Amino acid sequence: MEFNERLEALATKVRNQAEAIGTEEATKSAFVMPFIATILGYDVFDPMEVVPEFTADVGTKRGEKVDYAIVRGGEVQILIECKASLGSLKIEHASQLFRYFGTTNARLAVLTNGVVWQFYTDLDAPNKMDSKPFLVLDLLDIDETLIPEIQKLSKESFDLDSIINAAEELKYVGALKREIATQFREPSDEWIRFFATRVYDGMFTAKVREQFSSLVHKASKQFLTEQVNDRLKTALGVGAAAPVDPSPTSDVSSEQVAEDDLDRNTEIETTLEELEGYQIVKAIACSEVKPQRIVHRDQKSYFAILIDDNNRKPVARLHFNTKQKYLGLLDEAKAETRHPLESLDEIYQHADEIREAVQRYL
Repeated sequence: MEFNERLEALATKVRNQAEAIGTEEATKSAFVMPFIATILGYDVFDPMEVVPEFTADVGTKRGEKVDYAIVRGGEVQILIECKASLGSLKIEHASQLFRYFGTTNARLAVLTNGVVWQFYTDLDAPNKMDSKPFLVLDLLDIDETLIPEIQKLSKESFDLDSIINAAEELKYVGALKREIATQFREPSDEWIRFFATRVYDGMFTAKVREQFSSLVHKASKQFLTEQVNDRLKTALGVGAAAPVDPSPTSDVSSEQVAEDDLDRNTEIETTLEELEGYQIVKAIACSEVKPQRIVHRDQKSYFAILIDDNNRKPVARLHFNTKQKYLGLLDEAKAETRHPLESLDEIYQHADEIREAVQRYL
């Protein structure tokens, strides 16, 4: 597999197993060792490449260990410290990394819980590990712009100079992106004031702040959704969404779940139109949930779009096997309403219902 395919395969494993991994040792076995082996390409069973429980006594500190040291040319190049996958990562967890960083030749240190990988170097002071990572990889929400930088850490493509040279820009760009994402999710008072004072001419009182708190949050979500939808429509070569047709939709009630088609040995051909419809639904739904959680299963009678690849969490169904195409949306009782489609872009007219379906599973 290509590098990005291996990364996505591990991400799928993490997504499916993270909640079941409760200890640090389980995290190492399930996530960390596979990352070292399949993503970075080092032999975890060769002590000339990967040293578990690496010890390098520092001053009065004796017997402390770093979970893994990656060795190249007989020199330690990368130190890795692990925590349990269910726990959050804090800089306090990196105490061994700080101490060991200056006593080895390592220029790179990694703090991970198997899900989130924080990469550190010594940008602020030589031979002293920075307090902030220059790169953060979240396997549940992979930033594709970081994949080439992660690949530089692999055995096959290891390029320390290139990594260090890019580290400062990665550090600040990454930090800015995370801060922007935080503000979009939970706008701070400064963020609310920044936008409110540009569109509201009155005094910025407590009442105005309360009003604009929800407005800024709502506008931010709508802006992101519209940007995603615009890019998707451009990629698919479709025009602007058609006007809403006021005519009533046809209602079809169904209690049938997706298992009905799973065990049938029939030839199922997934069409380009079904994939395009799936991408539109995914673009709408990703305002509520990470896009990696939205998957599809093509059945004999319909094309299912699900959360977490779970047939009990349907978002929508595409009925594209007949001349008249339908978008199927299910309510809380799994009763399905089929909406006739003249073109794929009419799916956008049902964006609110799609988001409501996603919210039911969160």
